Amino acid sequence: MGRYAAEPSPEHLEAERRAASSRRDRRLLAILFGLAALVAVIDQLSKQWAIGNLSQTTARPLIGEFITLQLTFNPGAAFGLASGTTWIFTVIAIAVAAVVIRVARHIGSVAWTVCLGLLLGGAIGNLIDRLFRDPGFPEGHVVDFLNYANFFIGNIADIAIVGAAIGIAVLALIGIDVDGTRPGRSDGEGEGAVEDPAGDAGEAAVTADDGGARGVDGGLDPAGGMDAGGEGSTTAEPNAVEALATGDSAEADDAVNGERHG
Repeated sequence: MGRYAAEPSPEHLEAERRAASSRRDRRLLAILFGLAALVAVIDQLSKQWAIGNLSQTTARPLIGEFITLQLTFNPGAAFGLASGTTWIFTVIAIAVAAVVIRVARHIGSVAWTVCLGLLLGGAIGNLIDRLFRDPGFPEGHVVDFLNYANFFIGNIADIAIVGAAIGIAVLALIGIDVDGTRPGRSDGEGEGAVEDPAGDAGEAAVTADDGGARGVDGGLDPAGGMDAGGEGSTTAEPNAVEALATGDSAEADDAVNGERHG
């Protein structure tokens, strides 16, 4: 019985689980906001470099003619759309950042952490341009310098946002929630829970062991375990069979004799 007394209580195990989960959540939040800050800093540094080194009229090859470096100031969205409503994109960027920060409270997946970190960093990178670059708050023009075969021109923040969008789409497709769970799959509670055969077998063994001890001590009602063979036959016969199974013939004889004398 001492072995069971030494085992931690369910309350202790639950407290340890919650503490471990809390530590994991803090690490994931640190990764998310650290990645977001890194993306925003790299984006702003690359834009400052582009302003000081690139031309708005001449493209500089980066990967052949497929990707070139050419400076431009974008007042609208991709492809220069909605250039007359810059303030709307400022509001959208603020809303995206707010949603990411709100969702981050429930983060439990490394993959979601990376995706949300990229999304937040990209949104902040372009938001800084909207707020502080010419022609002024809140209609600043975004600095773009990566020309994709004259199809559109973007920046580092755009790459982070597109990468995050692809990652989020994949996670949604395979069914992984922000907290790392998969809807429709049981975590061990409620309907559809996966039973642990080894755990059930262990509990059954302990129960059988306790029941045997109570039977030897006479704690069971003899009337409840009697059969037509008379008093004591329900315990003597199993004892004889058990002794024969272990190869102890003398003990088997004693068990049988004990039943007859009883």
